[in-house]
Amino acid sequence: MNEQERNPAFEELLVFLRDHRGFDFTGYKRSSLMRRVRRRMEEVGVEGFRGYRDYLEVHPNEFAYLFNTILINVTSFFRDREPWDHLADEVVPRIIENVPGGDEIRVWSAGCAGGEEAYTLAMVFAEALGVDEALGRLKIYATDVDEDALTRARVGGYRPEATEPVPEEMREKYFDLSGGLYVFRSDLRRAIVFGRHDLIQDAPISRLDLLVCRNTLIYLNAETQRQVLARFHFALKDEGFLFLGRAEMLLTHSHLFRPVQDDYRIFSKVPTTGERDRMVVLTQAGNGTAASELGSYVQLREAAFGATPLAQVVVDQEGNLALANEAARAWFNLRDRDLGRPFHDLELSYRPAELRGPMERAKDEGRPVKLENVERRRRDEEAQYLDIVVTPLQGNGGPRVGTSIAFEDVTDRYGLEEKLTRTREELETAYEEVQSTNEELETTNEELRSTNEEMETINEELRTTNADLQGRNRQLATRTEEVDQANAFLESILASVDAGLAVIDSHFEILLWNQAAEEMWHLSAEEAEGRSFLSLDAGLPVDELAEPVRDFLAGNVAKEKTAVRLDSVNAEESSIRVRISELRRGGSDATAYGVVLMMHYVKE
Repeated sequence: MNEQERNPAFEELLVFLRDHRGFDFTGYKRSSLMRRVRRRMEEVGVEGFRGYRDYLEVHPNEFAYLFNTILINVTSFFRDREPWDHLADEVVPRIIENVPGGDEIRVWSAGCAGGEEAYTLAMVFAEALGVDEALGRLKIYATDVDEDALTRARVGGYRPEATEPVPEEMREKYFDLSGGLYVFRSDLRRAIVFGRHDLIQDAPISRLDLLVCRNTLIYLNAETQRQVLARFHFALKDEGFLFLGRAEMLLTHSHLFRPVQDDYRIFSKVPTTGERDRMVVLTQAGNGTAASELGSYVQLREAAFGATPLAQVVVDQEGNLALANEAARAWFNLRDRDLGRPFHDLELSYRPAELRGPMERAKDEGRPVKLENVERRRRDEEAQYLDIVVTPLQGNGGPRVGTSIAFEDVTDRYGLEEKLTRTREELETAYEEVQSTNEELETTNEELRSTNEEMETINEELRTTNADLQGRNRQLATRTEEVDQANAFLESILASVDAGLAVIDSHFEILLWNQAAEEMWHLSAEEAEGRSFLSLDAGLPVDELAEPVRDFLAGNVAKEKTAVRLDSVNAEESSIRVRISELRRGGSDATAYGVVLMMHYVKE
């Protein structure tokens, strides 16, 4: 995405994250970065990047969830096993051979996430050196920008399924099982230094023998990748190695690193010696040559100099233009009158490039100085690109006699290189986008696996709860059946009692009313139960029972059965004798809470 295509609101959000939390995502690829931020915005229900920035200001805890979404910590032990095998078999022995015995071997795991990569490096070097020697010589720097991931990495404890890529014999050798986790052995863990480091902002760790940065560069744009790779180049020793992920090819950075094994993305550093082959243009004729022979030699030399397809000029020891071939005369509009003039007076000395500085460098260093892809605008305004080689000239073993400046037209080559570079960058970008998407899919799969495990746990709990409920239902069914039997038994008892039976509470509310009472009072159980006994109207003075019942409940009379006669107010109705009995609760608190009324007709 070009700068002019960038979303201003999103760029403001990135600046806000950098200024308030120190996370600089401005060098990340916008397409994948915006995709992840939008995913988090959907989860919290916020629309618009400015709205999400306001949400972050109100909810500081949201920063952690956002960074966990952006910083995809997808890694594992021996991830992509074949490159690790090649590293262990071919590269690590060369590193050990290059480092003098006893000297420290320095390794950097950049973007270490949860620490699996750093611990894998420790195992690989411990296998090559032996554990005892590794404890004394190996130093692994493991860095990341995610503090939460570093905290987990420092603990070094992993679930059994996470250690499955580790060979069984290595797992037994380098891990201890504790609390259901495989914990990396503590003595070798001290060889690893975990720390926060931002590849974009922080200075690199130096004097490295091996730098491992796998599938981290794919999230950075081309310009940021160039900056980070230049820092990696500085960080490595001249004989150091760079180990990248399967999506990182370095097609456009061959001047910094050369592939050791391209299939596995292992590269060696290209040393920046700056030495180039010296260009010898002129030689001096030997003394004593016949005049005719010398004249022929000079003519031959000048013809050869003039015919060369490169535009070339020679400046003598005094700084004057001494020679200019036909191509140089045509390109830079030089005339015979310009020969012998001070070079710095000519337009050629500063256009198309400032040449006086390179000429001094070539003189001082005694070697050619090359300027590549120098742009020159011609009269038709078309750009021409030149390679300029400034070479100091010396006689046969004698002092410097002048300076040669050669101009080669590389416009076609430059165009092809630019096109090739763009094609490679587009290829890398497309490949990295695919890899980035794969990383996100791996994260999503991991989340789905975790969710599935949680669902299985919940299902198991539900099955257990359902089994408990079924057991309780069976118990309740048994209890209900027992209650129904007890009720039926009680009803049969009440039905078999010839006397009228009524149970009332302390407020005289009828709780139970048997069939004999229905016939005696001409009132069904549905009509009687729930009513006050004193409200019954059956031609009997029921109010006369109120006082005896209250005295009975208050303990003012003996608790044995008490009888009260109720005489009918109608001559045709019979009188009723009511016997009062105490109704008690069961158990230790056997207190009275009502009475039982047993009613008989009075025989005259």
